[in-house]
Amino acid sequence: MKPVTPDSALAAVVGSSPLPRTELTKKLWVYIKKNGLQDKKNRRMINADAALKVVFSGKAQVSMFDMTKLVSKHVS
Repeated sequence: MKPVTPDSALAAVVGSSPLPRTELTKKLWVYIKKNGLQDKKNRRMINADAALKVVFSGKAQVSMFDMTKLVSKHVS
């Protein structure tokens, strides 16, 4: 896969080096699990901390399916 470059908002979560989308998603999940951001009751929902709230367009909680759509706006 062709590497994509995260913008400054996403770089705060996954780093600024270009990487394939698959690796970007893996790093995002590592961050989510490390910080305990997956909702306890509904595991499909991701609770945003300050860094992810910027990536998630200001939303406090998004589904894992919406997450990929919102993250794609932050790569070039």
